[in-house]
Amino acid sequence: MRNVFAIFGKEMRSYFGSPIAYVVGAGFLALMGYFFQNYVLSFNDYSRAYSFQHREAGIPVPNVNSWVVTNFFGVQFFIWLIVTPMMTMRLYAEEKKTGTIELLMTSPISTWQTLLGKFAACLTLYMLIELLVFSLLGFLSFYADVNWGPVFTASLVVLLMGATFISVGILASSLTDNQIVAAVISFFMLLMLWMIDWSARFVTRTFSEILRYLSIADHMQDMTQGVIDTSDIVFYITAIFFFLFLTYTVIESRRWRQ
Repeated sequence: MRNVFAIFGKEMRSYFGSPIAYVVGAGFLALMGYFFQNYVLSFNDYSRAYSFQHREAGIPVPNVNSWVVTNFFGVQFFIWLIVTPMMTMRLYAEEKKTGTIELLMTSPISTWQTLLGKFAACLTLYMLIELLVFSLLGFLSFYADVNWGPVFTASLVVLLMGATFISVGILASSLTDNQIVAAVISFFMLLMLWMIDWSARFVTRTFSEILRYLSIADHMQDMTQGVIDTSDIVFYITAIFFFLFLTYTVIESRRWRQ
């Protein structure tokens, strides 16, 4: 564990010793603040316009969770799909470009220890940014009746989804020594996993079920509504270990080629 913490500390210093953490964090918070403001204002307008006639017509009573919270989490899922590759692109690509990857391979630190240290550092940065974003809902609770059950389950899926995105990004970074190329590869891999269930309607039922199961977006729907399904949690955990294992295989294959 000491070696894992050493790599973790090195990566955290690299994040906060450069503009990466600050630019990514500030940009994400500014964008989420903009969406949050507009969701709250639109909910306020709809609430003001709601009347007895709407209720008689069967139009549901305005609900802050369905109107603000669900949309708030939904949009940040997609934004993370774009932002996460920026956080992961340098993790191995920079090591390859500067030649420090050779030092890591010949050091007493194992490939798994290096990989887990890098993964933990990126996930920690992700969680710090999410914690700041989560505070927006805290402010909302002072002025609206927030149902915290769906909020906490949605936060759980945000954590699992983020860890999955990071594991994919690390894999992409291990495939090249160019950070921009790593970010592009990561983005398209994540986008494919996000949209893969689109093809489900064009194939047989068996393949349709497989494609739907492989979709990242499909597994987050229930949890954003407050429903925890163990199959969704198993999917994310399995995906995280699968992509980390692929990264380990890529790095180890480089070791054996030398």
